Amino acid sequence: MAWLQRLNDPLRQALAGTLGETYAALLERLGPVAPFELAVLGGRAMATPGLAFLVGYQAALRMLWPSAPPSLGALCATERRSVRPADMRTRLDGLRLTGSKDFVTAGLEAEWLLVAARCEATGAAPQLNLAVVYPGEPGVTLEALPTLPLMPEVGHGRLVLEHAACELLAGDGWDAYVKPFRSLEDLYVLTALTAWLYGVGQECAWPQALRLQLLGLLAGCAEGSRQCADSVGCHLLLGGLFAQFQALRGEIDAALAAGPAQWAQIWQRDQGVMALAAAAREKRLNKAWAAAGLS
Repeated sequence: MAWLQRLNDPLRQALAGTLGETYAALLERLGPVAPFELAVLGGRAMATPGLAFLVGYQAALRMLWPSAPPSLGALCATERRSVRPADMRTRLDGLRLTGSKDFVTAGLEAEWLLVAARCEATGAAPQLNLAVVYPGEPGVTLEALPTLPLMPEVGHGRLVLEHAACELLAGDGWDAYVKPFRSLEDLYVLTALTAWLYGVGQECAWPQALRLQLLGLLAGCAEGSRQCADSVGCHLLLGGLFAQFQALRGEIDAALAAGPAQWAQIWQRDQGVMALAAAAREKRLNKAWAAAGLS
């Protein structure tokens, strides 16, 4: 566990003028790292849970697209609160995209976007490709959305595409990208937030037993990073990791309450991120549980 030797670095990453500048400074500080190391070491270094979430999200994107640019990016799939291919209206025509996406993580700070778009022939079953576009290019418009109470440092936006030129990634847009990303995001965000809490625990001298349990959870996340994201084993492991985290919530809350108010306040503000997509994750776990013959 090479990441373990670097986990006790006490330096917090200062928030620069923009999210992009903060992320670039973090990458320069960390040097070459694998996605899991980015999530665990970057999450540990961030000043808030929201910024740790952003680092975990970026790590998940690098698992999806290993040759992604080093700058902030986002996966754009949601339309009218759904990621089902049949509900999408964004279309690919040749190498041009037209449509819109509801939610872009990092908002106007995102420098590249992975866009899920319908590509099937008329009358055929829905099929997706995944395309890459760059904000600021002709036909690619990002619109800022109002700041949310949850993770206010991390902006969000809406994407509008008007006959925008794009690049295509190889493989089926659903099976190779959108579907597995749900589990990748769960895993790497859990990693980053657990590492953030571990860092607070180091700084505030939390009980050794609690810090050891957080380290054990991170070791489980490391094993999860070696699994196929859409496998039965990965869904079962993710279910176990989230159950472990949930079991620690009482001890974490008590430790935060006994320390400096600033940590408790920002955790109280941002901890809701752990509940995002919980229903979908539970459905995947139930299917995996049945597929493994455990029901």
